[in-house]
Amino acid sequence: MQTNLLLIDGFNLLSRGYFATSYGKSDEELTKNSQGLYTNALRVFFQKLCNLISDHSISHVAVAWDVKREETTRRQKYDFYKATRNELPDALIQQYETCTALLDKLGITQLVTPPFEADDAIGAMALKWTRLEQGHCYIYSNDKDLLQLLNEQTSQIIAGKKGDMIYSVSHFRNEYQIEPNQWVDVKALLGDKSDNIPGCPGVGEKSALPLIQQYGSIEQLFEQLDELDAKFNRYKKKLVEGKETSIISKELAKIICDIPQLHELDMETLTYELEREKCLSAFSEIELKIKVLA
Repeated sequence: MQTNLLLIDGFNLLSRGYFATSYGKSDEELTKNSQGLYTNALRVFFQKLCNLISDHSISHVAVAWDVKREETTRRQKYDFYKATRNELPDALIQQYETCTALLDKLGITQLVTPPFEADDAIGAMALKWTRLEQGHCYIYSNDKDLLQLLNEQTSQIIAGKKGDMIYSVSHFRNEYQIEPNQWVDVKALLGDKSDNIPGCPGVGEKSALPLIQQYGSIEQLFEQLDELDAKFNRYKKKLVEGKETSIISKELAKIICDIPQLHELDMETLTYELEREKCLSAFSEIELKIKVLA
């Protein structure tokens, strides 16, 4: 029997559902049920969850959640990490709490692994699946940081205006002409404004990828700065000045796949079969109208 694992970046899906359905609206205008619970993001989350399980013949599922940013290994070491992020809206926090309770009721495994983040939990489980199973691993998220996890058995499902795209390692190689494990080196030079990762100031998209394509990693790039290819000369001074922030940025951008609390997790606990009546009953309790194709 074919086994396929679905790993969902929980906050990525829930928050995208929330902001897509709340744009230009006050809290009073958001969808609520008769109990006064907000449901606009929940409807998007659970409809997508059910569709993904059905569409990709999923046999194993887990939803990964972030821990509080102050509790993460990255924030404990670098206090500027994610320091510019705004607080989450109360309506979204409430729906997160409802979401986790409903996932428990449905019997879907949830991964919360402090002091590690959701990306780390996804990376650890994707790597473990690749080593133990013959089936495919699908990561559902629009976070491009996760592209570093792609391999022959692992693809990322990315939502777009024309629908979802299953982005494979072949797509990645064709688009970027590097290997997925080099993506973190590109990110080390580019930085990430949303996470407040500095990168190498002055080195942008036009130069970061070509530099890694030629030199392979930031470590090899900095080792060869004295003999830097003439076509990159305009960036030499910026690279010299930005060496320290680039190295720190790589440390922050690299997904941690070695998470002790997941070492002993039995993959069979992630086994899941979509039971239509059970799902519909659970959804109806909070007045969610979800189409379930089992």
